[in-house]
Amino acid sequence: MKKLFFIFSFVFSLVFIIKGQNPLSPNNDIISSFKHLSQQELLDTANYFRSKSSIDTALICYSLIINTPVKGSDIEQQERMVKAYYQSALIYQSLYDHRTSYDFLIKALTLCEKANYESYQPRIYNSIGNIYHRFNRHDLAKLYYTKALGLSQDTIVIVRILNNLGSAEAKIGNADSAFFFLDQALQISKKHNNIIFSSIMNNIALVYYNEKQYDSVFYYVRIALDEARKNNDLASEAMYLSNLGDLHFEMNKIDKALHYINLSNVIAKKNNFFQTLAKNYLLLSKIEKTKGHYKKSLEYFEMHTAIKDSVFNTEKFGEINQLQHLYEISKANQEIELLVIEQQIKDRTIHLQQIIHFILLIVLLSVSGILLFVFFQKRKLDRSYKVLFKKNLEIIELQDQLSEKESEKHRKSMLTDERQDELLDKVLTFMKDTSIICDTEFSIDKLAKLVQSNKTHVSYVINNALKKNFRSFLNTYRIREAQRLFSNPNAEKYTIEAVAFMVGFKSRYAFREAFKEITGVTPNYYLKSLKGFENEVFSSGE
Repeated sequence: MKKLFFIFSFVFSLVFIIKGQNPLSPNNDIISSFKHLSQQELLDTANYFRSKSSIDTALICYSLIINTPVKGSDIEQQERMVKAYYQSALIYQSLYDHRTSYDFLIKALTLCEKANYESYQPRIYNSIGNIYHRFNRHDLAKLYYTKALGLSQDTIVIVRILNNLGSAEAKIGNADSAFFFLDQALQISKKHNNIIFSSIMNNIALVYYNEKQYDSVFYYVRIALDEARKNNDLASEAMYLSNLGDLHFEMNKIDKALHYINLSNVIAKKNNFFQTLAKNYLLLSKIEKTKGHYKKSLEYFEMHTAIKDSVFNTEKFGEINQLQHLYEISKANQEIELLVIEQQIKDRTIHLQQIIHFILLIVLLSVSGILLFVFFQKRKLDRSYKVLFKKNLEIIELQDQLSEKESEKHRKSMLTDERQDELLDKVLTFMKDTSIICDTEFSIDKLAKLVQSNKTHVSYVINNALKKNFRSFLNTYRIREAQRLFSNPNAEKYTIEAVAFMVGFKSRYAFREAFKEITGVTPNYYLKSLKGFENEVFSSGE
């Protein structure tokens, strides 16, 4: 009975939010109380009420801004309208009304382009990508995230976009691309107070989950969970606990899975995190089914279905309300749109005429300038030709003298064979010291100081004697050390990233490329082959 009461209360509350408190039909008294405010005061008031979760009041203020006619080319008012559209879209997303949210985002984007207001375009593209991501249209989501990344100048927005791109690539199954974007997001996040650090860690865990590297999944989800708790982010905490439950269920650790799911449910029930609750009930249903408790499994599945259906109905209510609102204002909108289109055509015609006149003027000036330039250049070339002819004879005579001097200088700068061998021995001796070569800041300049020579001579000896450049030479020693660490009996306690940093690489991607170039295989494949070899030896020993 308690479960049925909870489900009924949840459905009723959602219907009440969408139907009983529809922001499209605000109370006239509330509207009149805000009409005396200026447009900037309305925007500040709306943002304040949104921060206090007073969604209805915030939407009323945003609506008053949106519906205020713009006088002439009031850029500031157009920017406020963009912000009002954008913030309204985020509110509708939180209410699962993705149709209205998408409509508002498109209007905001159109207004941005009209007003040349570029600072909000990356955020709008990112939010459109989130809608497609929400409905598993990851290719389209990736397209909009990429557009957003190309336009963004704001560090916080860039981190969010990179994180979203990593998540989309992970969902598509592109592990390498996902790691690339998430690593970029992580590096920037660390430099700016760990912006959305927990979300980045969770998405890295998702990539490892797809790769079935469960130890790494657990490690990164735990980091994400600790960060969420530190920031008192209850929604993320509930989601990460649910992810840990899912992970342990996948690893067939049922008791651990139940522990984390129950912790997640406590937070989700208290704060009405229905998406997390739906996921948890589905997991509980699977767990009970594995235990053979089919009746209990069915009960949890029914609870999961009820919540999912309720959320779906919420989306439908939002769609119905939006259709009703559009029907009520359709006639007025048609007239307004005709006037707007007519004015736009006039403005564009005038603008095009101005552009054509400007282009013709530029072409005429350019042609005149080119003709004058050619005329004066020809005169200058004629004068210069006689001088150059005389100089050519002098140059030919000097070439032989310069060649002899250069050859003498080159012979003096070259090392003797005995000195080359001595310098090579010193280089090879220091390269055997892993504490030196595995320093991420180690360079050819440092090596030259160690062998008491200079960069030119060291580079020459390596190139001439070993037929390698310094970077390839150094990577060979570092990858050899990595192979030694992978073969160590205690190697399982290290992740690939940890080994990469231990041998001197600054990123997993650079390590992977160098490892593949030198060994012919990726680190993952190399580890798998080592484990396969150990198993084969162990089996033959039995």
